[in-house]
Amino acid sequence: MKDTLPPQLDQGRVRQSFRRGLKSYHGTASVQADIAAQLAGLLQAQGAPRRFEAVLEFGCGTGHLTRQLLQRFTAGSLLLNDLVPEAAQALQALGGAAPAQSRFEAGAVETLPLPQQFDLIASASTVQWVADLPALTARLAARLKPGGWLALSGFGRNQFRELAALGSAAAAPSYLDAGEWPSVLPEGLEIRAVRQQPAVLEFDTALDLLKHLRRTGVNGHAQQSWSRGRLQEFEDSYRQRFGRGGKLPLTYDPVLLAARRTG
Repeated sequence: MKDTLPPQLDQGRVRQSFRRGLKSYHGTASVQADIAAQLAGLLQAQGAPRRFEAVLEFGCGTGHLTRQLLQRFTAGSLLLNDLVPEAAQALQALGGAAPAQSRFEAGAVETLPLPQQFDLIASASTVQWVADLPALTARLAARLKPGGWLALSGFGRNQFRELAALGSAAAAPSYLDAGEWPSVLPEGLEIRAVRQQPAVLEFDTALDLLKHLRRTGVNGHAQQSWSRGRLQEFEDSYRQRFGRGGKLPLTYDPVLLAARRTG
């Protein structure tokens, strides 16, 4: 059966948003960088082997998770993937740290050709953009070797709760809290650990907050246009409802998961 993308998500808009923010993402996405370190550490803490023969990382972006994984594990081969073709520079930037058998493939992970099986499939801060997570996790589980590992992070339902309350956020299609993940994974995948811990950034002005979103591409599915008056109205409402100590908080709600194929 041919894989098809779910119609609920405008992949082109998401791709364009992350392409626009690619150059600024690595230095701006501090929360995502921390999530990547936590996810690699969680995998290590759950007893994953020191070496994986074949690794797939999808949604690699600028390489936050890639670098964290290669600091903790070795790999015989590495396949990096991202919706944005220009993310291939993440592999180039690894230089000699990359396994000899390394390559990059652009495209949606839902339709990415996966001719081989993997010992590890990993992704940080990506799965919230997948409209049909049960279908994807079933597809990934089928590509895992027996005993292979799946390490994922997405975001819970309080992601950007301030923006959502003000009607200024475009929710990704698959925000899931930690307790919802067991119903998403197929049989044969055993959850070894799942963790949810919000992180809050603070900004001086609404313009600073919106620039952060633009530089990371994380709210690129939004279709809000900003006039000067609309921006002032937005900031006033934001301060009235959520402001604290003169700052504007923005809540990230990361959920980290480590699972293993049992058969």
